[in-house]
Amino acid sequence: METWDAITARRNVRAYTDKSLPANALERIAQAGWMAPSANNRQHRDFVVCTDHEQLKELAAVWQYGRHVASSAATVAVILPDVDNEHDRELDQFDAGQAVMAMMIAATDQGIGSGHSSANDQVLARKILRFPEDRYCAHLVAFGYPGDRPLAPIKKLNRRPFDEVVHLGTW
Repeated sequence: METWDAITARRNVRAYTDKSLPANALERIAQAGWMAPSANNRQHRDFVVCTDHEQLKELAAVWQYGRHVASSAATVAVILPDVDNEHDRELDQFDAGQAVMAMMIAATDQGIGSGHSSANDQVLARKILRFPEDRYCAHLVAFGYPGDRPLAPIKKLNRRPFDEVVHLGTW
């Protein structure tokens, strides 16, 4: 798939088939997150890749809208340092977002769907994923083959008009 096609085909997938992901596809998705840029090359993020179905079912409970995690073939938890400095926290969140989007586009490129999720229950997330006390689970990204329809460039986007959103030079 071409880059632009992957960008325009990417959508939030919340229903997946039972088909597991090939190891090389999952590794490529993780590499995309690992290679994503970060402020001053700080790289303050770690990834926990989960493929065990029982673990995925447990992980789905860390956020009230994370049911799709349970049926995914794999879910990547994005783990960040728990810092008090608001500036560093914002940088880390922005960097995590870049990693999440890179993984989602890499997945789409391979015909794999993705759906992001928050992690509200940090105690449960830590129990399941066993990340250190000085960290927190910022995001979950579920991956799997779409159960409803294959990924393809979306012809009719449900977006505000381009000219209403993009301002050239000034507002």
